[in-house]
Amino acid sequence: MTRWDWSWEERAKSSASEEPPPVVGPPNSPRLDRGKFRRRRAAAVLIALVLLVVAIATIAANSSHHHPKPPTKVARYKKPTRQMAHMPITPAEEQAAINHVLSYTPVVVHGGAKGHELALTFDDGPGPYTQHLVDVLNSLKVKATFFAIGEEERYFSAGTIAELRSGDVVGDHTETHPMMASLSAHDQYEELFEQIARIELLGGPRPRLFRPPYGSFDATTFKQLRKLRLLMVLWSTDTSDYTLPGVQAIVQSALAGAHPGAIILMHDAGGERAETIAALPAIINGLRKRGLEPVTVPQLLRDDPPPPGQAIPKSLSGG
Repeated sequence: MTRWDWSWEERAKSSASEEPPPVVGPPNSPRLDRGKFRRRRAAAVLIALVLLVVAIATIAANSSHHHPKPPTKVARYKKPTRQMAHMPITPAEEQAAINHVLSYTPVVVHGGAKGHELALTFDDGPGPYTQHLVDVLNSLKVKATFFAIGEEERYFSAGTIAELRSGDVVGDHTETHPMMASLSAHDQYEELFEQIARIELLGGPRPRLFRPPYGSFDATTFKQLRKLRLLMVLWSTDTSDYTLPGVQAIVQSALAGAHPGAIILMHDAGGERAETIAALPAIINGLRKRGLEPVTVPQLLRDDPPPPGQAIPKSLSGG
């Protein structure tokens, strides 16, 4: 398993050069008369003053240019309103929404049932079909949530970059796609953290959402998620598109499980995904005919979060 070395070598500080010795004039140098001396001294003082003003202006300019700005405050969570459902979500609001849900549960299976939104999610990317899938979503004016595998970024990072540029959300699907419940605490942490590092190296925001491969997790997983401030996102509807059941079957599965707050599971990689891509227009048109609008998971959590007090689900892998 690939491991990242985060030991950065500090740059050696450049040593300050010694000041050169003062230049001393030759002995018995001719004396200046008082008039010439005063004029030269006045000129020297004037030059010194000019240099001092220039130096002060330069320091002030550099200080204002390089002075770090105060940290941006994370938006506080606001109780959802009807108006918010029609407004795009900001990065600060995404963080606030996730933090709010994390304050009362470590995992979500669906959002609330009071709105008209649901979330389309895609696992196992990026892959050779990811960019095309993102293009189709863009043409339909839909933003989705992608749970990416870290090691796939070595080959298909262009897909993740396309997601980030389109305003989609990229979550953590581990580094190598293992059964998490079979790993030690250290290895689970490494699987989570290494994927986070890869997304940040691509210029993306630090992932805050996690989906366990195969639905496999245990109590240790939740402890590692807490350390990394990750919210586990499961699903309420599985289209089983990875089995290649045909375009119409994928459309029917998605629409059959569609309801306010639903989280629908599909895949953009891990195999041939032409059927999934072909099914998207019919799925999204069918949702909109029912008055449902697909959004990202953070927006769903902002506009219609799940109610507190729900039972924590058990591992879906059967392990």
